[in-house]
Amino acid sequence: MSKSRQPAIFLGHGSPMNALEDNPYTRKWAQLGREFAQSDNKPKAILMISAHWMSEGLKVTAMRLPKTIHDFGGFPPALFAMQYPAPGSPALAQRVAQILAPLPVRLDQDWGLDHGTWSVLIKMFPDADIPVVQLSLDANENAAFHFELGQGLARLREEGVMLMASGNVVHNLRRLDPRVTSFDWAQRFNTGIREAIVAGEFGQVIDYPQFGSDAQLAVPTSEHYLPLLCILGAKHPDDKIRIESDEMVMGAISMMSVLLD
Repeated sequence: MSKSRQPAIFLGHGSPMNALEDNPYTRKWAQLGREFAQSDNKPKAILMISAHWMSEGLKVTAMRLPKTIHDFGGFPPALFAMQYPAPGSPALAQRVAQILAPLPVRLDQDWGLDHGTWSVLIKMFPDADIPVVQLSLDANENAAFHFELGQGLARLREEGVMLMASGNVVHNLRRLDPRVTSFDWAQRFNTGIREAIVAGEFGQVIDYPQFGSDAQLAVPTSEHYLPLLCILGAKHPDDKIRIESDEMVMGAISMMSVLLD
């Protein structure tokens, strides 16, 4: 990677409880954060794309102090008490809108940082001292659009901005089973996507319905899958691809993370 170019990373975020827990995934996030923070190329800001913000058209958080959003239910009070007081960056929000033009990007003053963002950043950068801006997924657009979105955002990496996205390659809450590590269909899909990523065959990752019934079960709705495509779209020709935390949990959740550097 160029010494001045920031990484692009997709994180399999799993349960919001990871924000409270100490486990192999959260330790990996913390390790990555130490690698990034201790380098001579610490990010000036983070642009995050979370599975948990899908809007009609694109929006980007443009407030100076984004709120911590607790967008979930049924979890312990300690999780609702957690705060991630990272500053925002109205200037970065404006820059995102500028580089994605002529696509319309609305500057948002209402959203904040949802748990797809802060539940991983609280482990990766616990000091909350790096400005964070969130970009939404577009509910009206398909997989190819979100890959191309990443291509448009790629230049931010040369400007000191780390591109980060969180979701899950396999995410089927209706099929969760704590007695099972991985269902066969989930493992087949996860393996197929991982092999395509490592081989640089991103067209196969975009056209994930080609995996048939496995894809229908692994990606019953697209919001947790699309953030991966945004990161793959931001790949530079000389980036190395690192697969991190490639475990399956509760049968139907993939914790695969992908680092481009």
